[in-house]
Amino acid sequence: MSEGRIAGFGEIVLRLCAPRDRRLVQTRQLDIHVGGAEANAIVSLAQFGHQTKMISTLADNALGDLAIGELARFGVDTRDIFRTEGRVGLYFLETGSVRRPSRITYDRVGSAFALAETYDWSALLRDVEWLHISGVTPAINAHTAAMAQAAVSVASQSGIQVSFDGNYREQLWRAWNGKSAEILKGIISCATVAFVNERDVNLILGSDYKDCAAAHQACLEAFPNIQWLAATDRQQSGAEHHVLSAILTGRDGVWRAEPCELLSVVDRIGGGDAFSAGMLHGLITKLDPQHAVRFAVAASALKHSIKGDFNIASINDVMEMIEGGGLDVQR
Repeated sequence: MSEGRIAGFGEIVLRLCAPRDRRLVQTRQLDIHVGGAEANAIVSLAQFGHQTKMISTLADNALGDLAIGELARFGVDTRDIFRTEGRVGLYFLETGSVRRPSRITYDRVGSAFALAETYDWSALLRDVEWLHISGVTPAINAHTAAMAQAAVSVASQSGIQVSFDGNYREQLWRAWNGKSAEILKGIISCATVAFVNERDVNLILGSDYKDCAAAHQACLEAFPNIQWLAATDRQQSGAEHHVLSAILTGRDGVWRAEPCELLSVVDRIGGGDAFSAGMLHGLITKLDPQHAVRFAVAASALKHSIKGDFNIASINDVMEMIEGGGLDVQR
């Protein structure tokens, strides 16, 4: 795997979040964070020192300015984020507590990204060696699904490595009766790296695997372009107490990261994107597979301690966690 510029393609959204432990109907105040599956991963990769850029479309207004400013602040090249009339996509988060799960309400219909004109992929990907995309992008509507398929097709034909994060979002697919299995199968067939678990694989292949390792092997057989598959496993005994582990499957073996206990979780949103970014960093820089999957889990674990969608942790932060650094004040 070669190291080079990494582009993300997807919608940049604003998260409106009720204060901790409150339900949306209880609050008159909302915290605002910039996010989006691909943007989250790209920001994290920028913190790891990679050259990154974001390809997207945003409303040409103050909210669009806010989103672009946040990505630029964390080192992402924003020159290929197009501006147009319209609105910024939103989602509302009600954070869970004790045994009550977190809930998300989307407000993305008719956003500038959802209605964006066709992109010139040959030009946009000219300086790119990796393209990262998630299952959220094709789930928005038929138009974004076609854009996602075009992006990965051009990338694959141009020798660009494609990273695909399953990120299945039933609410979005159901809203327009999208043919999720058919569309996601076309996208994953172009991928070099895929972040999918047994539920994703079962949806795409129409199978019924109960075990992620078996599902990964079936995915490798079905899609010869894929070289690596990775997935996290999350066990929860409460909204703030999680145990996180992961599996990495390659053509030559399977590697697992030991479980990592997360107590008093601050914010789990973006944790999967942080894992994807950590895994990509490990694969692109040719870390040993066992080290790569440990790095990815540690990166995700750190995200759970950071408010907002972005994982603003450096390589040193992740390595300190892997090496068992204590909780004394760092001076």
